[in-house]
Amino acid sequence: MKLRLKEIRHKPNIDRFVIESVDLSLYIAFVQINGEEHLIADNTGKPLKTSNLLSMQRQIKQFGKVEAVLRQRSAYDEMVGKGASSGGDNTMELPLGDQPLPEWLN
Repeated sequence: MKLRLKEIRHKPNIDRFVIESVDLSLYIAFVQINGEEHLIADNTGKPLKTSNLLSMQRQIKQFGKVEAVLRQRSAYDEMVGKGASSGGDNTMELPLGDQPLPEWLN
């Protein structure tokens, strides 16, 4: 399920935001509410995407201090021929912290 930015403003139980790196310079975001993950869409209904991490952090900063992580999925197993049947998950999540963004980037 996807939620628009304006809908997220009215949700009281935001657990965290997940910013996923899907390509070298493409980021999409998810919001986790009550343990359920939702794709974040802009106010026109299209998936929210940015070309750099700081731009995405600026987008979610409007919701206050909520935990945020960067998710990176590795295709290594596919590249070496193991495929999905190997059972391993090469997903890595890194906490982004709650430090303020540099002023020159805001």
